[in-house]
Order: sequence, then C-alpha cells, then structure tokens
Amino acid sequence: MANASFPAIHRVVTGHDAHGKAIVSSDGPLPKVVELSAIPGTLFHEVWSTTGSPAPIDNGPDPTLGELTLAPARQGTRFRFVDIPPDTPEFLAHGAKKVGAAFAQTGDAHASTVKADSPHPLMHRTQSVDYGVVIEGEVTLVLDDSEVQLAAGSVVVQRGTNHAWANRSGRPCRMLFVLIGGVWDPAIAKEILE
Repeated sequence: MANASFPAIHRVVTGHDAHGKAIVSSDGPLPKVVELSAIPGTLFHEVWSTTGSPAPIDNGPDPTLGELTLAPARQGTRFRFVDIPPDTPEFLAHGAKKVGAAFAQTGDAHASTVKADSPHPLMHRTQSVDYGVVIEGEVTLVLDDSEVQLAAGSVVVQRGTNHAWANRSGRPCRMLFVLIGGVWDPAIAKEILE
C-alpha cells in the first residue's frame, strides 16, 4: 500500500553470513504499511524496531512483521514514516469519536489524551523521546497551549509531551519518526499522571 502523493519507501537490511561477512538480508519495499481505518490516508510505514538497549546485532527475523504498535518498547526504538492527510472539517468536528479506534489500531488505545476541550482530536502522549522530521509537505505541531508551523526540513524533538499533528495545508504531509523508549522524570510523572 502506498500513498499516491509520495514515493514508496525502499528498505535495505544488512546482516552477516556464517563466516561474518556482511550481506544484504533484504532489499525492496517495506513489508508492513498500515492505513488507519478510522483516519483514511494516515499511513504508517514501518521500517524497523528494537526491543532493548543495547540492541542485539544479529540475523534475527524482521521485527516489523508483528502487530502495529505506536510506542517503542521501554528500552527499544521504532523507526517509521507516517503520511498525514489534510484535516477535514468533518474530522475536526467529529474526529474525537474516531480516535479511540485509530489509537486501538496502533496497539496503544491509552495513548489518546483527547478531551472535550482538547485543541485537536488526535492529542496523545507516549513515554518516549521522538525525533520527527518533516520530509515533504507542511504540518502543525499542536501542544496543550501552543502551536508551531513546520515545513520540509523541520525537526521536532518530542519529549513525552501531549501533542497532535494537524495538517491544515490541504495536501498530504510525510514525516519520518525515530521513537526511543523512555522513563518519566519523577516530577513530571507526578504532574501528568495524576
């Protein structure tokens, strides 16, 4: 599955043969691309993930073939592209009713923080540090009390904060994300988890 607005992602995975020689383990399109059924046009392009640190350097199976999960493992990582469709008036008016299903499809229904007075229907939080890079298009980072306009080349370091990605540009946006499992600072955890 690909978004007609953007090229398909080409992935090369390396490994080692029985003699320790570097080899290409796989070369081709991503084996897992998931469209969120509750938010058509939102595509998760799963590139790779790890479940611990230090990450094992082995010839293990492709970790993207399991169930889709929004956040990384506690000491793990997730590397993905996300295609974000333009917000529609219908979604902004009624999207809060759909986000439960959308986050459930990502395996993290509890990540949604949307409330009646939330600034965007996709407000959410994960216990991770996320590097988000706008590859193509434009998007707005929405926080509890502020917004930042982003364009191709913009980078966001997301440190477990409540946020959403609002696409007000009228055309799709593609972002690259690297998510790193984290641990809440005790003072912050006390405030946000109560």
